Amino acid sequence: MEETKTTNTEWKPRIVAFCCNWCSYAGADLAGNNRLEYPANVKIIRIPCSCRLNPLFILRAFQRGADGVILCGCHPGDCHYTSGNYFARRRMTLLFSMLNYLGIEKERTRVEWCSAAEGVRFAGIMNDFVAQVTALGENKKLEDVRCKKN
Repeated sequence: MEETKTTNTEWKPRIVAFCCNWCSYAGADLAGNNRLEYPANVKIIRIPCSCRLNPLFILRAFQRGADGVILCGCHPGDCHYTSGNYFARRRMTLLFSMLNYLGIEKERTRVEWCSAAEGVRFAGIMNDFVAQVTALGENKKLEDVRCKKN
């Protein structure tokens, strides 16, 4: 008798989350320690500070197949590096206008502020963002420039 494979046809978005080491990454850790649930398709990348995120990393994530990218940093005024999140906010505003020019929906990117003590908020942000990107569907705008497997 031949065994039939069942395939999961439900599409799940690929989300990349760049998280500040001092606040948001610690918030993600707290969410995990408290066993709060957020989708497993959120891939967290720890960065030293939100201002250290080069906007090209976000473009590269979309090029590599991400359906949504979120930047999480310290609350304004609470940055470990004094004013890093202010620089990040300015830089992301410019990037969002460039993504709009490229034809990528602005709903596929987001900047959020989350402290180390806000594990519940972190899980809520991730659940909300995944639901938002899922409603948009698959990101096909950059499909022609994506790195393809041979």
